[in-house]
Amino acid sequence: MQRKFTACLAAAVFALCAQDTKPSCNHCSATYVSNNELQAYLQRAPSRIVANDVSDQQVRALDIGRINVDIGVVYRRALSGENPVAEHDLVSEVYHVIDGSATLVTGPDIEGLKRRPATNENVRLLNGPGANGTSIRNGMTYQLKPGDVIVIPAGVGHWFTKIDDHIRYLMVRIDPDKVTPLKDEAASKADLARGGN
Repeated sequence: MQRKFTACLAAAVFALCAQDTKPSCNHCSATYVSNNELQAYLQRAPSRIVANDVSDQQVRALDIGRINVDIGVVYRRALSGENPVAEHDLVSEVYHVIDGSATLVTGPDIEGLKRRPATNENVRLLNGPGANGTSIRNGMTYQLKPGDVIVIPAGVGHWFTKIDDHIRYLMVRIDPDKVTPLKDEAASKADLARGGN
């Protein structure tokens, strides 16, 4: 009886493993973003500071099958005054530090949490629904420097508490719910030509 069950189980597992798997993005094309394009966004960043001494610019937002992946560049100058904690409900973020340094605190236990309205530009264009807070209880503190990478899952608060001069980083946003609008190469070129955000 045991042998018969084991043989049936093995046959079922083999049948499942033998099925053809299909790519989640069938016949998609790769996307190339040149360093020149990234540098064009980075060069205009300091003049585009609007709030909290930060310029967050979406370079591309791509549908890669089951999820969207967004590429952006962020410039933050020396921290002046209070900086809010940010939290994104559906979008995870990966930072790769290009230059500068900063102290970043992360954690899920956010004090003073207030939802951002759906009309907020960051909600509409960059990272979907989320909230801001005043601090993080029992957070992890990281000293970010050039070359470092940090992965911030959706729902995790992230809070810059110190930036001496500036920090610039490449941002990769992982958007499984596809809440951010797509932005292709043509839209990126048009954005750079008009000086838009």
